[in-house]
Amino acid sequence: MKNRDANPRTILVVDDEESIRFLYREELEEEGYRVITAADGEEALRKLSVDKPHLITLDIRMPGMDGIEVLQRIREMDKDVPVIMSTAYGEYRNDFNVWGSDAYIIKTANLGELKETIKRLLEGEKR
Repeated sequence: MKNRDANPRTILVVDDEESIRFLYREELEEEGYRVITAADGEEALRKLSVDKPHLITLDIRMPGMDGIEVLQRIREMDKDVPVIMSTAYGEYRNDFNVWGSDAYIIKTANLGELKETIKRLLEGEKR
């Protein structure tokens, strides 16, 4: 089992769109993070238990298990790992099911908000 406290910080990017996974990986690796990706909820849960990421970005709309169900399972496995829900659809902001996440962002080509949110959540870690 890997140690979550080892540097660099590991981010698990969960999104069914390959282009988003690629973009997030490229941008976040430039920021100095180790990035692992998952294309669906099942893969994400496997990687959570093996890789022990410091933070997870989680798409809401995915085929099979959606991001809300994945979030619930993540919380059962590790209630402390920060989770950022991300979606292209703003209507989820008021959905109480996403309130269990630590942050919520709308996907855009500008990853500034995502990067700032990641930095804020990781600096706030008490691990």
